Amino acid sequence: MSGAGKVKGKGEGKARALGLAGWVVGVVAVLAALPLSASGRLPDRMATHWGGGVGDSGAPDGSMSFGQALSFPLAIWSVLVLGAVVFTVTRARAATVLLPGGVFLAGAQASVVRANLDHEDWRQADPLDGRVLAAVLAVAVLAAFAGAMIDRRGPVVAVSPAADGPVMDIPAGERLVWLARTSNPWLLLTAAVLGAVAAVAAVAGAGGLLAPAWQLVAPLGIASLAVLACSSVRARVTGQGLEVGFGPLGWPVRRWAATDIESARAEHRMPSQVGGWGYRLSGLGTTVMLRAGECLVVRSRGKDFAVSVDDAARGAALLNSLAGATRSTS
Repeated sequence: MSGAGKVKGKGEGKARALGLAGWVVGVVAVLAALPLSASGRLPDRMATHWGGGVGDSGAPDGSMSFGQALSFPLAIWSVLVLGAVVFTVTRARAATVLLPGGVFLAGAQASVVRANLDHEDWRQADPLDGRVLAAVLAVAVLAAFAGAMIDRRGPVVAVSPAADGPVMDIPAGERLVWLARTSNPWLLLTAAVLGAVAAVAAVAGAGGLLAPAWQLVAPLGIASLAVLACSSVRARVTGQGLEVGFGPLGWPVRRWAATDIESARAEHRMPSQVGGWGYRLSGLGTTVMLRAGECLVVRSRGKDFAVSVDDAARGAALLNSLAGATRSTS
């Protein structure tokens, strides 16, 4: 690998920090809103501990006042947040801790509220629903995995030599890599809002405050994931060809082998030309439109694929050189 290194990723690091801050505030809002919104249907003291496990065998054997039941999970969340900020190096593992922690606490709070709902005495509280707890644990595990994937992605280091034309010289025995990443803050915000509404509906449904919750959660959750996948993109050119990863986790991924690329170029495109923002199909082919301006366009098997990333001319030049070198040796 050779050439001048260029570090990109400050904007993404800022977006990650803002996203975690929004998650912290959102969890606080959910933990507080669940018991407060159902306060008229809850006993003065709430069952908060069940003996004998969950399901029909679990009977409440411990309680807290309404204020204690409200503040206890908030206190635990505050400790988790403080620990993530203080005890992780530059918050490098914050998402791994905070995402599953928030899911688990919100699920636990929903389960407690649901069990106490419409009972005059905490001793009459329903047993904890084992299915809800199992679902909470499953989602927490998935959240931990997603957090680990987010934390693993550090700043992007793009390494490539300058190039004036569509083809660059690759010195013998050297390997060149080109990387670029782009995100659209408005699409990220839209995905966050849709996901937040879906999460609140899911927690409210688990707490017995909304039924049937899945009719609202499912379409909003799917829409949030779809918008999130189209909100950011990462393009990478290596000796193997082109790789384009979608979303904050860089997944799903589309790949083009160098032998399959007929040509590559940089082209200026506008959202009005391709039909809007996100993943678009038009007469120009497939375009991942995150911002107006320079796009990397590759032609493979007679079809064009474009992605709006900075420094597209270099990426195109390197791709053309790699594709030409691969074809000449095959």
